[in-house]
Amino acid sequence: MDYNQIAEKLSHVLKPKRFKHSLGVSQSAAELAARFGEDVDKAKLTGLLHDCARSLPNNNLLQMAEAFAIVMNDVELRQPILLHAPIGAYLAKNEYGISDPQILNAIALHTTGGRDMGMLDKIIYLADCIEPSRDFPGIDKLRSLAFKDLDTAMLVAFDQSLHYVIERSLLIHPATIEGRNYLLLKQST
Repeated sequence: MDYNQIAEKLSHVLKPKRFKHSLGVSQSAAELAARFGEDVDKAKLTGLLHDCARSLPNNNLLQMAEAFAIVMNDVELRQPILLHAPIGAYLAKNEYGISDPQILNAIALHTTGGRDMGMLDKIIYLADCIEPSRDFPGIDKLRSLAFKDLDTAMLVAFDQSLHYVIERSLLIHPATIEGRNYLLLKQST
């Protein structure tokens, strides 16, 4: 499937607001990729597909994770919505014909982040945070940082994510902490 075919399919699978968000992430990812000399088409496609499993109900996410042999931790078992990222990677491969491991990894990491993220992983994570329809305190600062320094922007995005999760008394995914700590340790060396 090409970009337009995938967009057409997603327009029927996702709710209109989620589809608009996916188009925004696709656009932001392409802009970030161009800024940092990465493959614009790959970033654009990854951004489009990143939430392909986001409309699935929690019970379906849990069943699919089990069926696809996705190892779940306690946080994901209690907050199954987090599973939409690794399940999205599975669907991107099996429903949309994506075989590029960088694209699949970026989709799998776009919600929690993780340790030693690659350029495309960071671009998609940040594009998800800064796409045009996002509006939260600090968004302008994050948008500006994202186009200057991906690692610094990632730290700010991780911090904002942690504040969001803590304010709502949700569980913190260990991959987010690992990703943040990895970047902090990398900066101090």
